[in-house]
Amino acid sequence: MNEDSPKSYQGTSPQVGLPAPSFTAMTTQGELHFPQDYEGKWVVFFSHPSDFTPVCTSEFMMFAQMTPQFEALNTRLLALSVDGLYSHIAWIRAIRENISWRGMKSIDITFPVIDDSHGKLAKLYGMIQPSQSESKAIRSLFFIDPKGIIRAMIFYPSNIGRSIGEILRVLTALQTSDRFGVATPADWQPGEDVLVPTDPTPSAARERVEDTPHGVKCHDWFFCTRELLKDEIDKFLKEIGGSSREDTPDAPNDKEKA
Repeated sequence: MNEDSPKSYQGTSPQVGLPAPSFTAMTTQGELHFPQDYEGKWVVFFSHPSDFTPVCTSEFMMFAQMTPQFEALNTRLLALSVDGLYSHIAWIRAIRENISWRGMKSIDITFPVIDDSHGKLAKLYGMIQPSQSESKAIRSLFFIDPKGIIRAMIFYPSNIGRSIGEILRVLTALQTSDRFGVATPADWQPGEDVLVPTDPTPSAARERVEDTPHGVKCHDWFFCTRELLKDEIDKFLKEIGGSSREDTPDAPNDKEKA
């Protein structure tokens, strides 16, 4: 964590809107320095309870299958469990050599998996919750933006697998909101109408309803929508995806890939 930041955790779990805690760790792809190695990129940082378990295996296969979609959004995947490096490597190899599921087989896990056998990082990020386990991480997931700020968090119990499609949807919504200054409604998908943020004062809200800007539809002072074409979003996302591939090398290195 940046000690110069005006706010700090002071012993609490990470929070949305604050810098993600910094760390150095060994991974299945070599030493990683976070967040420096991911400068200019989004990161989806997630924990799983344990290697060689069925729900975690299914999630890893889905994350691996959809890695190109994350990379197209200038995003890198980063995984962690309270297991050692050699366990991670053996599990990744077993997935590639032995597991065939939903038409997927010979799956390569190309994102780094952190060795956190002492649970230090899991505790730092609030991934260990004593109500569930004293020693194993639950299914935590953090969306971290290119400035190293935590933008969203999702927590699941150990017996429920995550929807990777929903993770991509949230990531797309965050990037769309940043770029176009809008909010996204429930179940939003690219190409659907977006929400215009509510004006901060009653007078401004009244003026917006009485003199609605072009392209905006106000149902009431607190609920206004506007069209945002999927082509506009796709163009923007292609721009950030293309620039990330050209400007920034993958992190960390590939020297110790399993």
